[in-house]
Amino acid sequence: MLVSKKVNIYSILSGTWRHFLIEIIACLAAYTLYRYVESLHVFDSVVISSKIPTILGTALAFFIGFNNNQAYDRWWEARKIWGALVNDSRSFGRQVFFYMKGDVTTESIKKDKVRMIYRHIAFVYALKESLRGTISREYRNYLCEEEWKAVEKESNIPNAILNLQSQDLEMHYDKGNIDGFKFLELNKMIVGFCDEMGMSERIKNTVFPTTYNFYTRVFIWIFIVSITWSAVDGMGAWSILVGILVGYVFLTTHKIGMALLNPFEAIPSGISLNQITRAIEINLLEMLGESKIPPPEEVVNGEYIM
Repeated sequence: MLVSKKVNIYSILSGTWRHFLIEIIACLAAYTLYRYVESLHVFDSVVISSKIPTILGTALAFFIGFNNNQAYDRWWEARKIWGALVNDSRSFGRQVFFYMKGDVTTESIKKDKVRMIYRHIAFVYALKESLRGTISREYRNYLCEEEWKAVEKESNIPNAILNLQSQDLEMHYDKGNIDGFKFLELNKMIVGFCDEMGMSERIKNTVFPTTYNFYTRVFIWIFIVSITWSAVDGMGAWSILVGILVGYVFLTTHKIGMALLNPFEAIPSGISLNQITRAIEINLLEMLGESKIPPPEEVVNGEYIM
């Protein structure tokens, strides 16, 4: 996720130089073709009106604007889901820490609390890996060997971890270590984690219509060629520069929107899942009084955090 308020020119150029180069080639080719056809005197009576790129540009502005609005909605919804996950994780840790009591030894109940809180950290890491498609298996650090072997037999590892949490919660309720009201509160938190997992998966698995993106790009290139042609008679070779500059604005704006469509990807504009996951980990470990606390995620080049 971008954290700097300053615009890095290098980052902009490194992300747009390819389509900028293609623009130059396309505008040069359009100008050359126009002059060649003009030299044949075949279409002397045909004049490319400036109204054509004007109408097409207006339509494209609506298309790209709609695309970018939908992309930002997906990004913002993903950020709200993971913001809620942070708050719910803190509440869950607090409830486990203070709600679980009973006629068992202090050491035993403490181990049960630590195990459930560790499992939740494992759940967050497993969910992050599932959304990003990575296989680092960091969740193993917070599960015993028996548990991680069990959850890895299932296709949805985060959901399998929640199953273990529900089993332990039910066991403590049966033993009388948690009363009915507190059991409902803790169970509600687990249901909430399942909801947040499902909403995240919905965003990841819902593909933005590919035909919409394809035709938008096709129309942008038609627009670039048409604006170059319409400016040739009045501006000569300068029409190439006009086509490049106007086209660059449309292509870059469209590219910005496309970068937000997949908020869980490990790219600078994506949601900072590493940072959020590490923050949850630190908060819960501090709640347990652990001595080994990992450092927060660092900002990369002062621009973004993953």
